[in-house]
Parts: sequence; structure tokens; C-alpha cells
Amino acid sequence: MSKDGIQAFADEVTLIRNELGKLQRTSLNKDEAEALHQIVAQAVADMRKATREAPQALQRALKADRDRMAREATVAATSAAQEALDGIRAELAAERDRLSQSASQARRAALRFSGGIWAILAAVLVTGLFLGLLTANVVETGKTLLTVNDMVRYGCGRPLVAGQVIERDDGSSYCATWIVTPELAEYRRNRDGGS
Repeated sequence: MSKDGIQAFADEVTLIRNELGKLQRTSLNKDEAEALHQIVAQAVADMRKATREAPQALQRALKADRDRMAREATVAATSAAQEALDGIRAELAAERDRLSQSASQARRAALRFSGGIWAILAAVLVTGLFLGLLTANVVETGKTLLTVNDMVRYGCGRPLVAGQVIERDDGSSYCATWIVTPELAEYRRNRDGGS
């Protein structure tokens, strides 16, 4: 029993030695520990510096992002505005074309209308000239046809010509316009004072 205890103790000591050997192989010596300490100290210093510079770096990164976003937004807004302007230009060009077409149609209609007015005016003038010439011809013809002699000869005693046809004993006749009848002569004498 005691042999077994001693053997167990010896096994334990061997195991501890092996573990210490492994530990010595994996542990650092003084120089390695100082180098590791330097590396860790430098890393801690870098982390402190990075911690101090992080807000500035973050601000620079944020500013760069803001600037980039502002540029992209400006480009997008410019592109959208350009598209809107192109659409407006197209609508204005179409409206200008429609107005130009309407104006040309109005000019053509005005020319047709003014031409119609001139045609009507010319027709009225020609009609007036024709009626004037016709009236002048009728008047001249009437004057030549109905001279005073002809009117007396053919119209004596009629209402428009007046007068009275007087026939003589020798068969001749004349148209008397101013006939003083015995009654009219007596009336004139009484009116003038009874002489």
C-alpha cells in the first residue's frame, strides 16, 4: 500500500516536472518579457493616441462623407432640374409651335377675310357705278323722249302735265296752261278793287 502511495507520489512529481518543463518552454524569459512589455506598452500608447485622435478622424471621415453626400445630392438635384428643364423646354417648344400655327392660320383667315371685304367693296362700287350709269341713261333718255313740246303735245290736260287743249274753228289746237276763265277774270277784278 505504501508502495502504491509512493508510486503515486512519484507519478505526481513527474507530472509536475513535465508541466514545469512545458511551462518553461512556453513562458518568457526576462528579455522576451521585456520585449513583450514594450510591444504591449506601445500598443497601449497607440490605442491611447487612437482614442484621442478617433473623434478627429471620425469627424474628418464624417465631413468627407457629408461632402461626398452633398456632391452627390447636388449632382442628383442638378440632373433632376435638368430633366425638368428639358421637359419644360419641350412643352414650351410644342406650345410655341401651336401658337405659331394658330397665328399663321389667323393670318390666312385675315387675308381671306380682308380679301372678301375688298371683293364686297368692289362689288358695291361696281353695282353703284352700274346703277348710276343706268339712272343717268334713264334720265337722259327721259329728257329726250319727254321734251316740253312732246309733253304738251301728248300730255296736255293730264294731271302731271296740266294745261287744257283748246281747239280752234279752223281745226288747229293748242295747249293752254294759263287760261283765265270769265269767272277767274271777274274774281281778279273784284279782288283788285272793283275796277
